[in-house]
Amino acid sequence: MIVRDRPTIWQIFFVLRGSIVLRILPLMAGVAALSLLLVVLHRTGVIHLTGIQPLALSVIGAALAIFAAFRNASAYDRWWEARRLVGQIVIEARSLSRQIVYIVPQPGDDTARRLALRCVAFVYVVGDFLRDRPIGDGATRYLRTDEHAALQGNGNPPNRLLGCFSTDIAALLAAGRLSTIQASMLEERVHGLTAGFTGAERIKVTPMPFVYTLLVHRTAYLFCLLMPFGLADSSGYWTPLLAAIVSYTFFALDAIGDDLSVPFGNNANCLPLDALARNVEINVLQDLGEQDVPEPLRPNDYLLT
Repeated sequence: MIVRDRPTIWQIFFVLRGSIVLRILPLMAGVAALSLLLVVLHRTGVIHLTGIQPLALSVIGAALAIFAAFRNASAYDRWWEARRLVGQIVIEARSLSRQIVYIVPQPGDDTARRLALRCVAFVYVVGDFLRDRPIGDGATRYLRTDEHAALQGNGNPPNRLLGCFSTDIAALLAAGRLSTIQASMLEERVHGLTAGFTGAERIKVTPMPFVYTLLVHRTAYLFCLLMPFGLADSSGYWTPLLAAIVSYTFFALDAIGDDLSVPFGNNANCLPLDALARNVEINVLQDLGEQDVPEPLRPNDYLLT
């Protein structure tokens, strides 16, 4: 996720790091080069271009803008829902670990501590699962050897951990270490983790319809490639600059929509899953009375992972 101060008016025109410009620069350069070539050939008489009526270009551009706006609105809805669901996971993990620490009796064993640390492992495992990564060190150091081995052979590690929570809560209830009300309270938090993770999993495995995305891609490319033919006669050597500016707008909208539609990916506009997991880790360790806690993840230059 991009984290940087608001640029000044002067910086707005020159900010590259953290913007979408570097990704679409080859496309913009291609449109500008095509525009320059057409202008030179037209001015030297090699070819003769009849300008396209401005109304025709305006209609195509307006239609493309509407399509891109609808698509980006849908993509932002996905991103915002993913943000809300990840926030729910963080809330439930903190609540469950806190209730475990203060509710579960500790008669000389480490059950409460183990369950609280499993909340940290769960948030890390969710992040790894959503980003299609193997279980990393963030989760491994808070899991027992048998738990880690069970997750390695499971197709859905977060769901397996949720089952471990419920199994341990049932065992504590059967052993008389929890009352029915206390066990119900803890299980409610586990249900909240399940709801948040399941919602995030739904977003991960159900991408936006391809035909919807293809329409915007195809129209943006056709419009930006057609535009130089319509401007070469009337705009002359200003055509490459005008074409580059217009193509920047449409190619950038297209690229931003791609980023927002994959909120759990690894691009610069995705959610900072690792940073959120680190915050939960710090909170839980502090609740357990630990003095040696890790530092929050800081932006790497301008990115927060």
